[in-house]
Amino acid sequence: MKANEGPLVSVVTPVYNGAAYLKECIESVLSQSYKNFEYIIVNNASTDLTLELANSYANRDERIRVCSNDTLIPLIANHNKALREIDPRSKYCKIVSADDFIFPECLAQMVALAEANPRVGLVGCYQLCGQMNCRFEEQRVRNVGLDPFRSVFPGAEVCRKQLLGKLSVFGNPTSTMYRSDLVRRTQAFFPNASAEADTSACYSALSDADYGFVHQVLSYERVHDDRHTTIALNLNSYLPSAISDCLTYGRNFMTEAELTERLRHLVVEYYEFLGTRALRPNNNAFWTYHKSALQALGMPLDRRRVALEAAKKCARTIKTPTRFFEAALEWTRRLPN
Repeated sequence: MKANEGPLVSVVTPVYNGAAYLKECIESVLSQSYKNFEYIIVNNASTDLTLELANSYANRDERIRVCSNDTLIPLIANHNKALREIDPRSKYCKIVSADDFIFPECLAQMVALAEANPRVGLVGCYQLCGQMNCRFEEQRVRNVGLDPFRSVFPGAEVCRKQLLGKLSVFGNPTSTMYRSDLVRRTQAFFPNASAEADTSACYSALSDADYGFVHQVLSYERVHDDRHTTIALNLNSYLPSAISDCLTYGRNFMTEAELTERLRHLVVEYYEFLGTRALRPNNNAFWTYHKSALQALGMPLDRRRVALEAAKKCARTIKTPTRFFEAALEWTRRLPN
């Protein structure tokens, strides 16, 4: 394929201190069989060799443009800044996280599906997820669950199933391509500051568009301890974000009864999780985060409910949980104010 064939795709990599993995990320983009793309790397005031590495590639390939922040800005703010840099002529936008990479046919397959289906606003694919040095059987494939005999789905149908917890195909930027007009219609395509803002963006974008899916593994998510996903998993920030998304977008895609039941289920799951963590050594940062998250949802932390869930957890493993309940109740009194 010649460089001027097909619509322009804007590939974007927001990065902070990503020098350890950025080389492989960049080379995966440059190795695409689809050639008509620009590549924007937005360096978020990195203190390692990220900027030098990005510039070395930009000096060799005119499709690469490097932007650099003078001061560090929040993760999602940097993503939104990167998306505002895309060429006004681009038809599609593809984020590739700095510690991930895409396989050579990724852009070609996604663009082909979108071009054949003009109502498609987002295109997803299967994503391999794991550590680069682990055995293949220890890696897993994400974004499964869609009908393998369909490649286009009503956006409302996919959003409803995702909100109900029956599907999990959002929230993986490296495995998703966006139609650029949907990105441009707001200054903040990622609509909130949470680490799960990429999921929220999908609900917003698919309010009036279809969802396309290529049933191939076209992207790779690298698992390591420093990635934001690992931090989010340790905090379990997905639960308050799921509640927030239901409150914000639920009425667009679910019935009132479905929304009420889903919120009830998520809150129960949230307190079961908090009750389990109450049995661990006190961690002020953890509890400060969840106290703030619940407050933002209009649901102040119920300390007695945390203690009750901790006691119920103990009751499943011992015969006399009373002393554990009393200890958990006393522990919750020491939570950060």
